[in-house]
Amino acid sequence: MIDFGRFYQQIATGPLSHWLETLPAQLGQWQREHQHGQFIKWQKCLDKFPVMSPDTIELKNSFTVSNHQPLPTGEQKKLLALLKVFTPWRKGPFHIHGIHIDTEWRSDWKWERLREHITPLNNRTVLDVGCGSGYHMWRMLGDGAKFTVGIDPSTLFLFQFESIRRLANDDQRAHLLPLGIEQLPKLAAFDTVFSMGVLYHRKSPIDHLQQLKDQLRDGGELVLETLVIDGDENQVLVPTGRYGKMNNVWFLPSSDALILWLEKLGFENVRCVDSCVTSLQEQRQTPWMEFESLENFLDPNDHTKTIEGHPAPKRAVILANKPKSAIA
Repeated sequence: MIDFGRFYQQIATGPLSHWLETLPAQLGQWQREHQHGQFIKWQKCLDKFPVMSPDTIELKNSFTVSNHQPLPTGEQKKLLALLKVFTPWRKGPFHIHGIHIDTEWRSDWKWERLREHITPLNNRTVLDVGCGSGYHMWRMLGDGAKFTVGIDPSTLFLFQFESIRRLANDDQRAHLLPLGIEQLPKLAAFDTVFSMGVLYHRKSPIDHLQQLKDQLRDGGELVLETLVIDGDENQVLVPTGRYGKMNNVWFLPSSDALILWLEKLGFENVRCVDSCVTSLQEQRQTPWMEFESLENFLDPNDHTKTIEGHPAPKRAVILANKPKSAIA
């Protein structure tokens, strides 16, 4: 059974302590509702993972855990088989005792694009909304964050995270909770809030942006990474049908429109710090994610368009601050 008790202990005396008024009941209900099917299979697999004490943990420039002496071949094969149970792996990559988890996304490229622009994470408490397997939380720790909390309702992502945490032997600084942001109270406690690859999946993007603001302390920083289109502040694409074969893409604003939305919600210092078209090298099929990926989502004769004829995926990073005098 995944135990959230250590997380409760760690937040009991800090600015997140009021979360304990609702969180244990929410997670208790989640556990009661998931005692079947794949959950049982994944839990049995997780129980087989060894808790290791690696000699080297590199989080600054990659996610790499290793020992001075390589794992014996038999142990490495056993570990590889256990990790494969949790496929597909989408966010990474991870390098673990000689095993390269080559994920669908080169999430390290995204991290390199934004890390130089954000407020340094030294000693900051961070929330990562829609964190997937938790890859970016580890990189945030590598850049000096004091404490990282990820939320993502996917049970598979939770088991991926827990497996990585056991192999890194670090249950103090990073925590993943199987929740959506709509389940969070107005915590107003995080120094930095990340929302990466989430906004376009929300039926109400303005509500999502407000929910992100509600988690920030006064003066805190929002890091928003999402799909955008070209155009002025009035340009927003609402796809008819699917977008890149996805049926849960609702709104793709231009960067200028997104900046306007954030300013109307009361954010300050709103600016776009990066924008780029997603490449076939950044999102692709791998032995760890064998389903369709970006190449299958694009027009085979024109990679500037999706297979439905929409503009191909372009992603922007927007930074903004919650005013220090904001009233909740």
